Amino acid sequence: MVIYVNTHAALEQLREHAESLGMQKEEARGPALMIVGPTDVGKSTVCRILCNYAVRVGRTPTFVDLDVGQGSISLPGTVGAHYIEKTADVVEGFEKKSPLVYHFGSLTPSSNIVLYDLLVKQVAEVVAKRRKLSSDANYGGVIINTCGWVKGEGYACLVNAAEQFEVDVVIVLDHERLYNELQRDLPSFVKILHQPKSGGVENRSREMRIAARNAAVHKYFYGTRSHPLYPHSFEVKFEEVAICKIGGDRLPPECLPFGMKVEDHRTKVVKVEPSPSLMHHLVSVSPCANVDQTVLTTSIMGFLVVTAVDMEKRQLTVLSPRPYPLPSKVLILSEVTFVDDKVRT
Repeated sequence: MVIYVNTHAALEQLREHAESLGMQKEEARGPALMIVGPTDVGKSTVCRILCNYAVRVGRTPTFVDLDVGQGSISLPGTVGAHYIEKTADVVEGFEKKSPLVYHFGSLTPSSNIVLYDLLVKQVAEVVAKRRKLSSDANYGGVIINTCGWVKGEGYACLVNAAEQFEVDVVIVLDHERLYNELQRDLPSFVKILHQPKSGGVENRSREMRIAARNAAVHKYFYGTRSHPLYPHSFEVKFEEVAICKIGGDRLPPECLPFGMKVEDHRTKVVKVEPSPSLMHHLVSVSPCANVDQTVLTTSIMGFLVVTAVDMEKRQLTVLSPRPYPLPSKVLILSEVTFVDDKVRT
C-alpha cells in the first residue's frame, strides 16, 4: 500500500504545480494517468485506490474505464468516463449519477479494433471538453483503466489510448517487457513507471470472469442486498422499437457503383430484424431518434435484456430498470448475454 501512497503524493504534486501555473494565467492541467498491464494484476484496484486518495484531499478526478470485458463504470461491452466526487463505497463502488457510457457490444477489443479505437477517441474528446469547462475537473486530472490485452494489436490499442488522452504518466503493473516497449514508443515527456502487482491479487479462471460479468448485469437490474432494485418486465411491439447493431457484412468493391468507395463495415450501423436469436441479449438504449451513424458516437441512456421473443404476436418481452414505455425506440444489440432467473409475478 505504501507504493500507492507515494504514487498519490506524486500525482498531487503535479496537480498543485498545474494550479500554480494556472494562477499565473498559463495553460496547465492536472495529470493524465494510465494504468496498464496484463490480466489479473490489479489495474482496477489501483485506479480505485488512486481515485479515492484524490477525493479525500478535495480533488475531483475523472475516471475513465476502457476495459470492455471487466469494466467498473457500466456493464460489460461498454467504455465510459465518470467524474468522481465521493469516495467509493465498499459494496456499491463509486456513485454513478450520470456516467458517460458508449456501446461497444463485445467483451474484447479484438472483435472490432476500428470501433474500439474510435470510441476511445470519442471518450477522450468529451473528457477534454469537460476539463476545459471545469477547473476542478482540469486540475483533478484523469485516471484511466485499460484492458489486459497487451500484445500485438492490443498493444497498439494502448498506445492509441495514450495518444488520445495525452497521458503524462503511465504505470505498468508487473510486466517488464511492456514497460520497455512503452519506453521505446511513447514520447519522452511521458513518465513511465514499473510497479509490482499487489500481493492480494489472484488469477481468475474463465468461469470466474463470466460470473463477475453476470454479477455486474444482475446488480444493474436488481441492486444489492443493502440497496435492492425492482426492475420491470413488459412486452414491446416490434413496431415500437428500431433495433440495430454496429458492424455489418463487408461489401466487395466490385459490387459497388463506379466511383463509390467501400464504407468501413466495422463501424457501420445496420438495422436488425427481431428474431428468436435476440433472446437473453443485452441491448443498449440510445437517445438517437433514428438508426443512423450518429448512434455510433452518442452516449447511451441505459440497458434492457430481451427475455422472450414472440414472432406470432410480433412482440419482445424485456427486463427494464424503469416501467413502460421505453424512453427511446432505438436499441443497440450487444453480444453480451444474461439469463434472468428471477421469478416475477
